Amino acid sequence: MSGFSQLPLPAALLSNLDGLGYHHMTPIQALSLPVILAGHDLIAEAETGSGKTAAFGLGLLEALDSRSRQVQALVLCPTRELAEQVGKEIRRLARGLQNVKLVSLCGGSSLGPQTETLRHGAHIVVGTPGRIRKHLQKGSLDLRALRTLVLDEADRMLDMGFIDDMAAIIEHTPDSRQTLLFSATWPGDMAPISERFLRHPQRLSAEPQNGAARIEQQFFETREAARGDALLRLLAHYRPEAALIFCNTKRQCDEVARQLQREGYHALALHGDLEQRQRNEVLVQFGNKSCKLLVATDVAARGLDINGLPLVINFQLSPDPQVHTHRIGRTGRAGHSGLALSLFTPEEAHRLGAIEAGQDQAIRPLALDSLRPRRAIADSGNARMVTLQIGGGRKDKLRPGDILGALTRDGGIAGEQIGKIDIFDRHSCVAVDSNAIQAALRHLGEGKIKGRRFKVQRLR
Repeated sequence: MSGFSQLPLPAALLSNLDGLGYHHMTPIQALSLPVILAGHDLIAEAETGSGKTAAFGLGLLEALDSRSRQVQALVLCPTRELAEQVGKEIRRLARGLQNVKLVSLCGGSSLGPQTETLRHGAHIVVGTPGRIRKHLQKGSLDLRALRTLVLDEADRMLDMGFIDDMAAIIEHTPDSRQTLLFSATWPGDMAPISERFLRHPQRLSAEPQNGAARIEQQFFETREAARGDALLRLLAHYRPEAALIFCNTKRQCDEVARQLQREGYHALALHGDLEQRQRNEVLVQFGNKSCKLLVATDVAARGLDINGLPLVINFQLSPDPQVHTHRIGRTGRAGHSGLALSLFTPEEAHRLGAIEAGQDQAIRPLALDSLRPRRAIADSGNARMVTLQIGGGRKDKLRPGDILGALTRDGGIAGEQIGKIDIFDRHSCVAVDSNAIQAALRHLGEGKIKGRRFKVQRLR
């Protein structure tokens, strides 16, 4: 079974899938959707980027009764970034359905506005365990009508110590619920969770299709004191359009991002110490190609899915070979080839050995001297696009077409100079070609969007 049309899905969902370009199921979708739609509990091993969100998203939407304003589906995610990504994808899948309301409940945002939103009812809630538990304790969230519970990236939630929160949340749900557990790995301590939370689950696994074969890996030995210079040499040699750089600590992320900025690169750091507004701005700029380099920790990057990412760099090797696999799996997706570069010191040789054993393939480190020497960054460090933030969003009834029209009408900038447009509740972001940024600022500052003037500023 490869086509969605062969599934017992409502016509509105099938039509929307076709409009989104979802014509054929990924392996995890083909395996899991028949089980989900039949109402069974499920344990599925699937990597981020394998299409699992569409699998459980279609399942919970098919079971939804939009006439009721009670919460009927709950998706638990380990991080805010993943929760936002999941919510965005489910909203896309639900476009063909009438009056479906999804609410995101994550830490980093105040409880008050979330509580007020819940008072108006919601069909689907996507959030992090800690924040969901707080709303249950306050009585602002009622899960007694829940039909579908999704535990997304359950292995990561276990690693992050969310087991008590998960158990407390599940106590507020009916026994009749369907529970879907998705995990990239299946550690031994996951078994008690499945026995505790699921009823006679069916278990399946979908390996990424030739994922490892599409990713070229290269390893370079350096000294600890020269690690920063080694990174600059990699960037000068490969000159990537975009790269995700992994560090093991938040402090290291900030230090590396600052060094790259001093060298002329537009680089941003992503880690758990950022406020939610800062995290959103970082993710938007990297996602719309107005930032070339994102320096991140593993936890902060969990769930991050950037289409066509050409390069991943391990500034430091992870002590866990499975984490290394997750890191490099950010590139080489959707049929594209990818490149993963890793720096290591002689003291980290044992980590290299663990990675080699895990992939059952010999690693032959390359010499940094084989790369072209560092040179002035000039224009190469700057992204082609720049992000503008507009002080109006979903709550102001703004749509991407409104912003596109405001930028292009009456002699504005050309449509091909406009990139990705992201609409949030209270603000919007649009990527604009750097050569047209002044014209775009002037056009938006002097004009109106849907008959209203909004504050516009440049993110940098």
